[in-house]
Amino acid sequence: MREQDVPQDEGIAEGLKEVCYAVNQEGRYVLAASAGWEPKNITNYQAWEQIGEKLADLRREVQAGRLSPLAYHMARNQMDLALLAQYTGFFRWQIKRHLKPKVFKKLKDPLLRQYATLFRLTVEQFLDPATIDHDRIPGQPQPTPEKP
Repeated sequence: MREQDVPQDEGIAEGLKEVCYAVNQEGRYVLAASAGWEPKNITNYQAWEQIGEKLADLRREVQAGRLSPLAYHMARNQMDLALLAQYTGFFRWQIKRHLKPKVFKKLKDPLLRQYATLFRLTVEQFLDPATIDHDRIPGQPQPTPEKP
């Protein structure tokens, strides 16, 4: 694609630019900044909608006491056991145990603080996923809170 034809369709990147290759006027490949591309935006929105549905399901599972809040935050940050183990230094089997509500309730404050810090939350926010308002789809307007 030519440099002047690089798509600039604003969307999921929320003002960030991505780099792609384009051909300049001299016929050479150059790096060009793109704000987005409509087909890619649509695909990403669809993926984020599915992630949002999964988060809603996990939030209900946590509130019902079938999973610990850690499961919700892992999904929200698109992490699996292996990735979370790398970030925390815990063994995967330890994290898997922490997903069980009975084990999670017994975790000491320093461990909870470590998880909360990793997810950029306070311990209170980490313990109660209902307090988190980050389930919105990137590139979409922030939903307005419902009035009681």
